[in-house]
Amino acid sequence: MNIKRNILLNPGPSTTTDTVKMAQVVPDICPREKEFAGIMAPMREDLVRIVHGGSDYTSVLFCGSGTICIDIALNSLLDEGKKALVINNGSYSERACDVCRYYGLPLVEIDQPIDEKPDLSVIENALKSDPDIGYVYVTYHETGTGLLNPVREIGEIAHRYGKFLITDTTSAYAMIPINVHEDNIDFCMASAQKGIMGMTGLSYIVGRRNIIEKSKDFPKRSYYCNLYMQYEYFEKTGEMHFTPPVQTIYAAKQALIEYFEEGEEPKWARHTRVMNAIRAGIDELGLHEALSRDVQAGLVAAIEYPDDPNWDFDKIHDYCYERGFTIYPGKMQNKGTFRLCALGAIDEQDIKDFWAVFKDALKNAGVAVPVKYM
Repeated sequence: MNIKRNILLNPGPSTTTDTVKMAQVVPDICPREKEFAGIMAPMREDLVRIVHGGSDYTSVLFCGSGTICIDIALNSLLDEGKKALVINNGSYSERACDVCRYYGLPLVEIDQPIDEKPDLSVIENALKSDPDIGYVYVTYHETGTGLLNPVREIGEIAHRYGKFLITDTTSAYAMIPINVHEDNIDFCMASAQKGIMGMTGLSYIVGRRNIIEKSKDFPKRSYYCNLYMQYEYFEKTGEMHFTPPVQTIYAAKQALIEYFEEGEEPKWARHTRVMNAIRAGIDELGLHEALSRDVQAGLVAAIEYPDDPNWDFDKIHDYCYERGFTIYPGKMQNKGTFRLCALGAIDEQDIKDFWAVFKDALKNAGVAVPVKYM
């Protein structure tokens, strides 16, 4: 089958290999068959292996986008009388705060700048002054801006005060090398369409088995989005509690095969090559990034709109899209930005090809090259 290849420079879903796409074409099967359940047991182990967890960690699969994991972790892991501490420095940590508010969870919200690393002393002072905090939550990589948070240091502070750390690794897992033990991570999460380069519809939480089992006695705030319920059902039956995304799981199985074939370090090196090519084009065109590169994760560049009367993001987007390249609007309040992301099954040459098209798009729109800023 000849499948058109698009280069997705949005922050997920990412460009996939044809073998992952075709892995979804399978005979129809009831997901309660032992044959299908047999796929998920090794998959759960592989998802733990990616972040170097041992038998003290497990993974729990869910049907949904990455936000379902934010919801599940925040509501399932807060004990009675405890508060959630959320470090809010971007659109995805703001989403975590929104989840807490929707559930009515007691929330300690630490607002920090979106364009620089958080002040660790503020986090420590909050933990020192409030013994009722149950866990600390931080976004590993703020995809709206490209900010990399100091998760290892935050986790060390949390552990020093007897709290556990939950981090949203959706746009870092299986890209940036992560070691849950060395990085002081108790729970992390991701979606299949991001780092492992699978398909949308499957998400997972990797976390400490003993805390999940302890959460059996925590307040039940959701019937569908409960971590212990899904974990217990997996342990007893090897299956999801509710209907799984069958074809998506077959694609994830193939994506994991390809992840381990490529290898953790070579894969990160490839993403780094892609990001270096993105930055080379940014520099050549005189584009401005919203964040200093020394605080970025190296996977997302948030680029400020040029100060040119002819600049029109939609026109530039459409020109690129028609030629097989997708760019994505930013998520920075009161600042016009678009994002270029180094996710997916792409490499350096794809980015060189993109920049040729992007330059043509600027010229077609009448935008000055190199671009101008006030």
